[in-house]
Amino acid sequence: MSESMRLGQAAIQNKNLPEAVHWFSQAAKEAPKDPQVLACLGQALCWQGKRDEGLTHLRQSGQLLAKKARKNRDVKLVIDLADQLQHWNDYKGSAELCKLAVQINPSYTRGFQLLALSHSRLNQKKPALAAGKQALKLAPDNAMLNILVATLEITDGQSESARQRLEKVLQNPLLKPEEKFRAHKELARVLDKLGVYDQVFPHLHAAGEVSPRLPEVQRQDQQLVPNMLETNKAEFDRDLLGRWSDTVFPDDQPAPVFLLGFMRTGTTLTQEVLGAHPEVFVADETDLIISVVRELQRMFNNQGSIPQMLRQLDLDGALHLRAFYWQRARALFGDKVQGRLFLDKTTMNSIDLGLINCLFPDAKLVFLLRDPRDVCLSCFMQTMIPTPSTVHLLTWESTARFYAQVMEWWDTLKPKLTMDFIEFRYEDAVFEFEPAFRRVFDFIGLEWNPEVADFHKHAAGKFIASPSFSQVAQPLYSSSVGRWRRYEAEYASIADLLQPFIQAYGYQ
Repeated sequence: MSESMRLGQAAIQNKNLPEAVHWFSQAAKEAPKDPQVLACLGQALCWQGKRDEGLTHLRQSGQLLAKKARKNRDVKLVIDLADQLQHWNDYKGSAELCKLAVQINPSYTRGFQLLALSHSRLNQKKPALAAGKQALKLAPDNAMLNILVATLEITDGQSESARQRLEKVLQNPLLKPEEKFRAHKELARVLDKLGVYDQVFPHLHAAGEVSPRLPEVQRQDQQLVPNMLETNKAEFDRDLLGRWSDTVFPDDQPAPVFLLGFMRTGTTLTQEVLGAHPEVFVADETDLIISVVRELQRMFNNQGSIPQMLRQLDLDGALHLRAFYWQRARALFGDKVQGRLFLDKTTMNSIDLGLINCLFPDAKLVFLLRDPRDVCLSCFMQTMIPTPSTVHLLTWESTARFYAQVMEWWDTLKPKLTMDFIEFRYEDAVFEFEPAFRRVFDFIGLEWNPEVADFHKHAAGKFIASPSFSQVAQPLYSSSVGRWRRYEAEYASIADLLQPFIQAYGYQ
């Protein structure tokens, strides 16, 4: 190992990313064809927020590893690199590497598995299913591969085949908790599609019972977000929210449009419609606001709550945090954001809406609403990566309770907001598409463009971060409105939690 590589890895251990990038860049100059060097540099750049630049080096590393693998047919490192590309949401790059890997070694199961996942996240249904079935041929008894193929069959409309496959998986008494959880969740989804409604909730409840045994669930701090919401409700007032409302901010720190709401309220549909406008750039589920929160905490040595730190902040500090936001955005997206309206859609940034209003009082906010009963049903049926927020969606009652906690925060904050906002109903988007979205475009200051009606054509074949990525790649449909009626009896146990919002938002 070269001295530059050693120093770069030491910098990583010390969590000093700028120094790591410096030394890995030096190592790359010394050995421009070394795949390990390029992979380290690529990873460090991605961690630093320079994703486009980092992905270029990661892809180069993968190509070099594939070239080496042609000699010995050992594609493990190639597939590991493809896995890393998926971590950074580069599913096109991952698919290219996986294709090379399975050509070099057609008996490597994981290569077909990752290829299937890549195609799936790019809404390429037929190739995804073909790759998944090829993986299954190589390991027919693998439970997770059977579950993967079943999910791909569901997406491809082969619901009965998926049902039989999942029921067979669940007959295995030796399933691991993750396998059992996923099989019950996917079987509930396919039974819903098949109209076997009386069997759906038993499988959802079974998945909920297994969920506490999942390691990634056990790692979550379940009180983190509820505690933040309670603090925010108590400590954000109109004076704090409006501290810099009259400030004229620098031209290189424009105010984004924020698209927020609760999960499964139509934020992804809305982003795809708005993003189909040529003058809009969508930042889809990024860590931009989370990074600003971390920078604020760094500035005050994490002493106190977010509202308390914002109260101590002066205008120079606020300008620094806005500049920090834009530095991160430009590092992530490069020149693509230039000259276009920047739409920041990160759904659960709703939790940090007080900070957003405080630092971006000149921003505009589009807040999504949907029938609370449909929201909770959709959240409970969806399989999501465990986070401090999604960990609350694993049981029926905790789903409703978390929805109520977030929406109580919204209802508390709404009268105090100093930024311009509108509430936008998912049902209006579905049933009154053009007049509803004309109101949104008017609000954000853009003229109507008829091209946005073809949003699903723009969505097909690209990566979308939301779990509803496959749904927005098809024309608008109304079958998701009023789905809760199929399961009306299940709402008795959560009626007290949802009724205030059903009434307040006019969903009686």
